[in-house]
Amino acid sequence: MIKKACLYAFILMIMISFPYTIGSSNPKDNQDNEDSIRQKVEALSLDEKIGQMLLVGFEGTQMNSEVKDYITNYRVGGLSLFKENIQNVQQATQLLNQIKSQNKGQIPLFLGVDEEGGKISRVPDEFQALPDAWEIGEVDQPELSFQYGNIIASQIQALGFNMDFAPVLDIHTNSKNPIIGRRAFGSTVKKVKRHGLAVMNGIRASGVISVVKHFPGHGDTSLDSHEELPVVKKSLKKLQKYELKPFKAAIKQNADAIMMAHLSLAKIDPKYPTSLSKVIIQNILRQDLNFDGLVITDDLTMKAITNDYKVSDAAVQSVKAGSDILLIAHEKENVRKTHKKLKQAVLDGEISEKRINESVYRILDKKRQYNIHNDMNSPARVNEINQQIKELLSKINDK
Repeated sequence: MIKKACLYAFILMIMISFPYTIGSSNPKDNQDNEDSIRQKVEALSLDEKIGQMLLVGFEGTQMNSEVKDYITNYRVGGLSLFKENIQNVQQATQLLNQIKSQNKGQIPLFLGVDEEGGKISRVPDEFQALPDAWEIGEVDQPELSFQYGNIIASQIQALGFNMDFAPVLDIHTNSKNPIIGRRAFGSTVKKVKRHGLAVMNGIRASGVISVVKHFPGHGDTSLDSHEELPVVKKSLKKLQKYELKPFKAAIKQNADAIMMAHLSLAKIDPKYPTSLSKVIIQNILRQDLNFDGLVITDDLTMKAITNDYKVSDAAVQSVKAGSDILLIAHEKENVRKTHKKLKQAVLDGEISEKRINESVYRILDKKRQYNIHNDMNSPARVNEINQQIKELLSKINDK
């Protein structure tokens, strides 16, 4: 056990010292990869390009006509599973294998899930429960945080997932916040940076894409964006001193993907919510923070959006603002209308095809970097992973 703890500490030191990358560092190889991805983007039809930008949810616990339609006709870029889609290890593994089989011969899918540990957990009950982020922050041992992220990734990867909507980089500073709370690693910049980044790197070290969230910071809100649009009355200067710092640090360590929060920051953009705002996404995230990874919306069917917008209209505005992937968790009709609306926006010149190509390039490049594939998963190593969890819990209890 001492040897394993030392190994995790060593890996963490390397990860922090040298920002994490996947793939070749050879300039010629990188140029070849870039050329190959561009050729693949150019070979896709407009319908296929738009499909790649959609990450969708579905009803049910087994392969059905809805999922087949998303894969075969819409050529979606990914699927997101929720608690109601997952019953047990065998069912989840079988479902994801069926999805991959249906997608055989096509561009591999992002298969995403919200697995944060604690209450926000989608993995089956056969896996031993993990503590929440707040407890990990309280233990305050980065090597254990790295191991925590590594185990989370091992759990979902064992089922067949390749993308985790975690960790939370929000700083919990509002006692009335109904949605973040113990999902955060702490109430200070230092603690959230220290442990959020260690968890992010632990997830990535297992070969799972980490989507850090919720940019530009959901920690100082008093409303649940699943129900209504939270208002944050802060200036950009204040955000830069606090909320943006964990994200800035993650970007410096080559964060793969960032999920946009649905918030109102009226002092910065009085017109659009953050997930639809060019000021927030393009000016602040892309230009000021120099982020060139994937920008993913939070679910566009949340009431923070649907109280004021049709999902398809919000999707068009979000792409115009700079989002790469549109998460649509509910209702097939939302997916159909969004695909149609985006295509029409391109045909009408409202969105340039060059803008679409930029996002599709990032999507295909990330799939290449992580070697996303359609291969079937073997039965999950539940006992082995549970043993790792027991060892982690033992270390936490010893602190």
